[in-house]
Amino acid sequence: MNTTHYPHWPAGMPYAISTPETSVYLNLEISARRYPNRPAIIFYDALLTYAELDRQVRLLAGYLQQQCGVARGDRVLLDMQNSPQFIIAYFAILRADAMVVPVNPMLMTDELQHYVEDSGASVAIAAQEVFPRLAPLVGNTGLTHAIVASYSDYLTAPTDLTVPDFVRAPRNVPAQDGVATWNDALAAGCEPGPHQAGPDDLACMPYTSGTTGKPKGCVHTHRSLMFNAVASPTWSGATVADQVTLAVLPFFHVTGMQSVMNSAIYCGGAIVVLPRWDRDAAGQLITRYKVTGWTLIPTMMIDFLSNPRLGEYDISGLKRISGGGAAMPAAIAQKLLELTGQTYMEGYGLSETMAATHVNPPHRMKQQCLGVPYFNVDARIVDPVTFQEVPQGEQGEIWLHGPQVFQGYWNDPQKTADAFAELDGKRFFRSGDLGYMDEEGFFFFTDRLKRMINASGFKVWPAEVEAMMYQHPAVQECCIIAARDAYRGETVKAVVVRRPGSEASAEDIIEWAHAKMAAYKTPRVVEFVEALPKSATGKVMWRVLQEREMAK
Repeated sequence: MNTTHYPHWPAGMPYAISTPETSVYLNLEISARRYPNRPAIIFYDALLTYAELDRQVRLLAGYLQQQCGVARGDRVLLDMQNSPQFIIAYFAILRADAMVVPVNPMLMTDELQHYVEDSGASVAIAAQEVFPRLAPLVGNTGLTHAIVASYSDYLTAPTDLTVPDFVRAPRNVPAQDGVATWNDALAAGCEPGPHQAGPDDLACMPYTSGTTGKPKGCVHTHRSLMFNAVASPTWSGATVADQVTLAVLPFFHVTGMQSVMNSAIYCGGAIVVLPRWDRDAAGQLITRYKVTGWTLIPTMMIDFLSNPRLGEYDISGLKRISGGGAAMPAAIAQKLLELTGQTYMEGYGLSETMAATHVNPPHRMKQQCLGVPYFNVDARIVDPVTFQEVPQGEQGEIWLHGPQVFQGYWNDPQKTADAFAELDGKRFFRSGDLGYMDEEGFFFFTDRLKRMINASGFKVWPAEVEAMMYQHPAVQECCIIAARDAYRGETVKAVVVRRPGSEASAEDIIEWAHAKMAAYKTPRVVEFVEALPKSATGKVMWRVLQEREMAK
C-alpha cells in the first residue's frame, strides 16, 4: 500500500475509519430520534423536520410493500429532480428493504426502457414533469406500478425566491392503471413491516457505461454506500448537526447523493434543496440559511462568480466548498479564494466507488489535482498492459481498493471480471482513468483509457450516443467524439457520413437527437465527412478523429 501522502494527512485524523454495520436507512431513523424538531430539508423556505421526514418515509415504505408488492432485494426506479420527494422516496425504498435505482430525469422513453428491463424493476417513483416519458412503460414492460409526485405539494410556506414553473406546477397526474399519486400513497396510511436489510443487502444501483454502449448497473450494498456517507463529512470536519448544506448537484448522481444527501442525513444536518441550478437562488439561499457546506462542479462555480448580482449575497459563512467531475480553472479558484477565503477542495470518484476515493487534504489542497487516497483506500498507478506498478511520476491506470468499491455490474459477470484485477493479494477495481502520482503522493488525472466525454460533469458514453444516432435515416456512419467547450469543458460532437441522396442538415440531425436522448448527450456539433478513418480490420479509428479535433 502506498503511504507517500501520509506526511500531508490532516493532523489528528486516523488513516482508517470504522463505519456503522447497519442499513443506510437507520442513519435517518437515528437522526430523527436525536433531532426530531431540527429542519432536515429546506425547500424554497418550506421546512421539513427530521421527525416528519422519517414519518413520511415510513408511510411510503409501507405503501411500497403493501400496495406495490416490493420485497427485500427488489429494485425500485427513482426518476426525479432534487426535491423533498426524492429524499423521502430514496429512504423509503431502503426502509422497504429494496434497492434504489436512481436515473437521470433527463432520460427519454427509449433510454428508460433499458433501465427498467435491465434492473427488473416493477415499481417506479417519478416526478410529474418527467412521468410522460415513463408512462408508456407502465403495464407494457415489467413495470407494473408507478407513484407520481408533484413538487408543488411541498411548497408549504410563502417565499420571495424565484420558483421555476415546473416546481410551481399544480398536481396533474394522469389517471392510468397502476399509477398512484404521491399524496394518495401517503394517505393510505400503510405501516411498513420490520426493517430487515443489513450491511450486505442490496442498497443502490447507479448506472454507468463503457465502450459497449449500453449503461450497466453498479451494484452497491449498504456497506459500500455507508462508507462515503460517513467518510465525506469526517474528512471535511462537517460531522455536527449544525451544518447546513446547499444541494445543487443532482441526487441521482453519486456525488450529490453521497457527499450532500446521505452525509447530511447521517450527521443530522439541514439540506437546502434546489431542483435545478439557479445562481441567484443559490446566492439567496446561502445568505438566508447561513449555508456552511457546498458541493458543486466547476461550471456552476464559474456561473456563480460571474453573476453581476454577486455582491448582494453574503457567502462568508461557507466553511467548505468542494467538488469534482472536472478540474477547477485556476483563475476561478483564485477568485473564490479572494471572495470567501475558501480553497475549492477537489476530489475524485466514480459510480463504481459510490463517490470519492481521493480528496485533497483541507490544509494542503492542490489545484487541478484529484487529491490523495483517503480513509481505508489503497490506490495504485498501474501499467494497463503489464499490470505492474509504474514508477512515481509516470502515467498509468488508476487502480482502486477500498470499502466503497462496488460489488460488480448487475447481471454481467464478464464485465465484472474484466473490471477487477489482483495486485499484492488484493482485488483492485480498474478505473479506466489514466493518471500519475507526484512525489508527495497526490494523484493527477491525465487521460481516459475508456472512451468518455465529460460535459459539465455529466458522463457521456460515445458508443451509446452512436447507437441512437444510427436510427436517423440520414446517418450512414457516425463517430462521437469530444469537442472543447468554454463553458461545459467538453461537449458532444458527431462526425457523420450521410446516406447517399440525403440532404439532412446539421441542424436537422441535432433537433432530431434532442427528441431522442437526454440533452447532455445530444450532439451540439455535427460535422459531415466523406468517410470515417478505419483500421485494417474495419474498425472506426475514433482516436484519430479525437486527436484531430483536439489539435484544432
